[in-house]
Amino acid sequence: MESQLSVLQISSPVPGILQLTLNRPDALNALNSLLMNQLHQALLSASHDPQIKGILINGNGRAFCAGADIHGLLELNSQSGLAFAKEGQAIFRLLETLNKPSIMAIQGAALGGGCELAMAGTIRIAADNAIFGQPEIRLGVIPGFGGTQRLSRLVGKGRALEICLTGRKINAIEAQLIGLVSEVVPLEKLTERSVTLLSQLIRLAPAALRGIMASIDYGYNTSLDEALAFEAAHFGLCCATRDKKEGVQAFLEKREASFIGE
Repeated sequence: MESQLSVLQISSPVPGILQLTLNRPDALNALNSLLMNQLHQALLSASHDPQIKGILINGNGRAFCAGADIHGLLELNSQSGLAFAKEGQAIFRLLETLNKPSIMAIQGAALGGGCELAMAGTIRIAADNAIFGQPEIRLGVIPGFGGTQRLSRLVGKGRALEICLTGRKINAIEAQLIGLVSEVVPLEKLTERSVTLLSQLIRLAPAALRGIMASIDYGYNTSLDEALAFEAAHFGLCCATRDKKEGVQAFLEKREASFIGE
């Protein structure tokens, strides 16, 4: 039986970054209930910890995450399946709306629930051996952790329909071409590049980071007028911060800004 301490490794590669490593390598980091609960608790803790500025999620071994645990899926009926989907959606939505940037460092398989987890992150960086897909249709079900919704928002309705309906796999190069990932790097550079980018992000003004992430998330699902009003409100909030003053002064003085989160 898996230890509760073993399925999710928690570390900090540099100050301010929380690294969560899915750690079921023999099962290609499949999402069972234990791993999902550990991930949920780690994200809840991070949301209340001011020392944590950004989240890095990766997988141990050959895969990022091969999806939901098939043995658990076999036991689901209509009622328990609905509850299972809602629970997974809530955890991934928590990650998506954490108000702290997250980077998904993806190597090997990111399939089914693994692809859905990757899409809930702020930015996705893929190793050159990464493989993506939503193969749930081959099991007689549909993506249930947000896959039909986030995939269409990232790559477009038509392409998302084709990917979900065929259940085909997508390599890293195609994933970058269609906008599913931001960049592709050699496998041996994946962690280094992910930490470097996230370190750059968390040095920026926190209010501006939160405002951008919240405005894009909210605006994508509402009318343009409402989205513009939401954006203007966050712009106004940023203008009231000391970081805005520092950022503008640093630009005028041709120096690097030093943001303090106020």
